[in-house]
Amino acid sequence: MKKKIFTLMLVALLAMSFAGCTSKKAATESNNAAKSSTDESNIESGDKTSAKLPNLEVRFGPNGDAFSLNLDNNKTATEIGRYIGQVDWNLPIYHFGDSNVMQYYDIPSSYKIDSDSKEVTTEKAGELYYSSPNRIILFYQDAKVKGNYTKVGQLKNTNGLNEAVKNNPVVEGWGNKVISISPAK
Repeated sequence: MKKKIFTLMLVALLAMSFAGCTSKKAATESNNAAKSSTDESNIESGDKTSAKLPNLEVRFGPNGDAFSLNLDNNKTATEIGRYIGQVDWNLPIYHFGDSNVMQYYDIPSSYKIDSDSKEVTTEKAGELYYSSPNRIILFYQDAKVKGNYTKVGQLKNTNGLNEAVKNNPVVEGWGNKVISISPAK
C-alpha cells in the first residue's frame, strides 16, 4: 500500500512539474507570437512611432567599403528601412542589358513593399530607387534613363562608388556579385 501511495505521489509531482514547464513555454511562445504580430502589423501599417528607422549602409561584396545611405521620407523607403532593420539584405547583382550607369537587385518576393512610382528621366550617381515588383535600382553614375520608379534614398558620399561597383568580387558559393544593405555599424 505504501508503495502504491508513493508511486501515485511521484507521478502527481512529475505531472505538476511538467505542467508548469509547458505553461511557461506556452506563455513565452504566446508573448513572442504577439510581439512578432505587432512588429509585422507596424511594418505593414507604416507605423512610425513603434521603432526608429536604422541608419543604413551599402557594401559591394561582403568586405567592401561602406557607403552610408540616407533614406527618403516616403512609405516605400520606410518599409525598406524597417525590413533591413530586422535582417540584413544580401542581394545578387544584375544589370540592365549593357547599361554602364546602374545595377538592379531583386528583393525576395516574401517582402511586400508598396510603391508610389513616378516618371523619372534624370538620375544622379548614388540615387537608390524602388521599382515594382520588388527591385532596387542603384545609379552609380549620373544618367538620363526614363522609367517609373520610387526614389528611396541617396548614398551620402559617392567618392569611390564607381570603383566599388566595378571591383565588386564574385562571392564564393553564390557565383554572383552581391550588394549588402544593413544597419550601420
